[in-house]
Amino acid sequence: MKLIFERGKEGQRCSILPPCDVPEVTLKELGIPERKEKLHLPHVSENELSRHYTELGKQVHGVNHGFYPLGSCTMKYNPKVNEKAAALPGFTGVHPLQPEHTVQGCLEVLQQTEKLLCEITGMDAVTFQPAAGAHGEFTGLLLIKAWHASRGDRKRTKIIVPDSAHGTNPASAAMAGFEVVSIPSGPDGCVDLEALRQAAGDDTAGLMLTNPNTVGLFDRNILEITSIIHEAGGLAYYDGANLNAVMGIVRPGDMGFDVVHVNLHKTFSTPHGGGGPGSGPVGCKAFLADFLPGKQVRCSRGDGEKAGTEEAGTEGTRTEGAMLHFEAPSRSVGSVRSFYGNFLVVVRALTYILMLGREGIPAAARGAVLNANYMMEKLKDLYPVAYDQTCMHEFVLSLEGLKKETGVTAMDVAKALLDYGIHPPTMYFPLIVHEALMIEPTETESRETLDTVIGVFREIRETAKTDPQKLHDAPHTTYIRRPDEVQAARKPVLRYEFVEKEETV
Repeated sequence: MKLIFERGKEGQRCSILPPCDVPEVTLKELGIPERKEKLHLPHVSENELSRHYTELGKQVHGVNHGFYPLGSCTMKYNPKVNEKAAALPGFTGVHPLQPEHTVQGCLEVLQQTEKLLCEITGMDAVTFQPAAGAHGEFTGLLLIKAWHASRGDRKRTKIIVPDSAHGTNPASAAMAGFEVVSIPSGPDGCVDLEALRQAAGDDTAGLMLTNPNTVGLFDRNILEITSIIHEAGGLAYYDGANLNAVMGIVRPGDMGFDVVHVNLHKTFSTPHGGGGPGSGPVGCKAFLADFLPGKQVRCSRGDGEKAGTEEAGTEGTRTEGAMLHFEAPSRSVGSVRSFYGNFLVVVRALTYILMLGREGIPAAARGAVLNANYMMEKLKDLYPVAYDQTCMHEFVLSLEGLKKETGVTAMDVAKALLDYGIHPPTMYFPLIVHEALMIEPTETESRETLDTVIGVFREIRETAKTDPQKLHDAPHTTYIRRPDEVQAARKPVLRYEFVEKEETV
């Protein structure tokens, strides 16, 4: 299809702006250099503009289009009531530099969401500054680093990361200035305790761990794992990417973790395809709270006397005369983002949590676990499971045997799913499983949908035996077939090159 810059011609437009009712000021008058190159803007009619975006819409696939089982991503349906709440004028019309007394409702949203997330995660304080999960990882590691430094313990330079971790874990540790120590998984897919004991020592700053882990298993040794780290003098960091499986049932803080990030855009209901929006709040135990970035919402009486949350009111509300305000932690690591984070994502999360309530949050987790185990049991006779045991919210299939038998790869199966209107699961991850497909159905899919998808997987498996070439050539019905991914990676076209059109007579 044509890009928007390739549509229409100069002079076409959608509407005529009203006459300017304020004095015009040029950049030259302000002492700002003017552009040396022509500003390329599309010239299209409203008709062309509408058709362009309609055509683009036909080429994307979201949760509202069909099954979207990306593992460790929790691409679930997000109730529209959350969008309604986030669109309220009182939330969308504020400015971060407004006086605090004019945004008390917004401060109360942050305060109440912090209280609820602390209850869900077992932490004592939360910052909303981080813009996404990896940003939260980096922030949590800064807390760990600052705590060790405050005690003069600067020899702790290493972060232990399991080999099944998300790729952002070692990257975040390295960015925070730590040396990454990778430890292997055991035969059961969980942390090798002996390898952990050997790696932990007086130079260990901490451990980064996801539980349930990347292969969808809850580590039964989790209390021993965090104990080993604490005995070595390190801190335990919880990657909350998979919290969807255990929220409201078990808390990271009770597992022995000191710091946690959660993904509001995964677990707590914000659509996050296409790179955003996101929010990766970081929670911590009380002894780390003074190091949190940015500013925290605190409550004080009208006369300026500070009051604790309970004194100010229950359930995050304020008593008459109490005021909410921002206050920087005494030993803050500094800001990691402008202002207070992606506020409207927090509004969505609060709406989601309040709508589900104390009973609904764990019910969602149980639904995610039930759906994953149902799919796994229905598929494992044809697609071997990497770790054949009860899983949590996701499971990993290994197509290594299928590849040896028929030549059909995990990539072929993933591409074939596109012809059925199904978004492929995560491919070739985790790296410890060959020809991996990691599937997370989430709690929002019905049994009828799961049965349909299971039928598709089984049909593809049969095609692999009878007509493997058809799968090698898949997809057959998409706008773009199968691109040269090697060339796309090595020679990506990231910029549109404008070519001046010659005038025709």
